[in-house]
Amino acid sequence: MRIRDREQDDMSEINLIPLIDVILCLIIFFVITTTFASRNVLRLQLPRADGEAPQQKDKPLAVLVNADGRYFVEDRESLRNDVETLKRTITEVAGNDRSRPVLLRADARTQHQAVVTAYEALGQLGFRQVMIATAPQPKEGVAK
Repeated sequence: MRIRDREQDDMSEINLIPLIDVILCLIIFFVITTTFASRNVLRLQLPRADGEAPQQKDKPLAVLVNADGRYFVEDRESLRNDVETLKRTITEVAGNDRSRPVLLRADARTQHQAVVTAYEALGQLGFRQVMIATAPQPKEGVAK
């Protein structure tokens, strides 16, 4: 009769491959579903102007107009380019606070009508502090 060694049967082995698969799937899920800042999504070429930015107490409401004339309020895109849809999007994001300053960031290549439409929507909603974002003028003798 053969006597078996019981110590060998008690040694359990941990298989790490399923754990690694699950962790890899979680990492891929979180990388794909991560939201990124709207600044990185939209590449705007701002018009140039001299002057300094005023100091603001409140964080201004950001309204962006890209080169194609599409509107973005903070991180939400307005589905259509008409005044009523833009007003609805601004109301959803800003709520009832009409004293909040607004920073209008329009691409330098945007048609003027798109900027006027944004001003019209903001004016009809009662926003009175509207600022336009510009890029500083390049210094003389410095390449762009």
